[in-house]
Amino acid sequence: MKFPLTMAAIALAALMPPADAAALQESGDPLASARWGEMQKAFLAGQQVLFDPRVKVSAPSTAENPLQVPVTVDATALSNVREVIVFADFNPIVQVLRFYPAGSGAYLGFRVKLQQSTPVRAAVRTADGLWHVGGTWVNTVGGGCTAPSAAASSPEWQQRLNEVSGRQWSEGPASGRLRLRIVHPMDTGLVAGTPAFYLEEIAFADAAGQPLMRLQTYEPVAENPVFTLQRGALAGPIEARGRDNNGNLFQARIAP
Repeated sequence: MKFPLTMAAIALAALMPPADAAALQESGDPLASARWGEMQKAFLAGQQVLFDPRVKVSAPSTAENPLQVPVTVDATALSNVREVIVFADFNPIVQVLRFYPAGSGAYLGFRVKLQQSTPVRAAVRTADGLWHVGGTWVNTVGGGCTAPSAAASSPEWQQRLNEVSGRQWSEGPASGRLRLRIVHPMDTGLVAGTPAFYLEEIAFADAAGQPLMRLQTYEPVAENPVFTLQRGALAGPIEARGRDNNGNLFQARIAP
């Protein structure tokens, strides 16, 4: 069932390819989740919402490993993106992460823990205050949020905590991308005897100190998280700084 669009949505539709414009809607969850109303109230209360095919959330339709589900959010087709919220409707901890593009594109790849089959969504706020929402269903055997991390059984993780490795690509199909991995257990606090212990914030900047992206992460991000950014034209090293919820800090420099 299609729903009438406001003047703002009609103006957007006029600038889009016909197939994408036909997919715009402002009411009725296209993923038919019983929890969409709760999600809208919790994250987007009082704001105009548009289900928008230009917000692309990519993930496997069936995830064999619920502890490491790869997800990519690509909102680079939108202009003036200010904030992106990623959440999973049926996770016990719903909010996965938020990111704020600056000098980078509105693009982020990462991995998430899923407790059960669920929609995984991205809500993208543009400068006009409109929220553009995209998402996909991921089916999984579940248990990702309540399983202990591999670090819990390893005596080495404390020595390697917040160790960062990374790479930039300047050629080929992945040109302009930055990927880094951070050693961290990302404990959800839902395993008996194991408190929540997770990365909270990461900031990326170029060699001149100009911000590229600020990233806020929460418990459902997978252990030893891997993040992929789309910077565009590379111009020198990238600085990454961050902290976890216990106040542990890290800093790394990633050269091209």
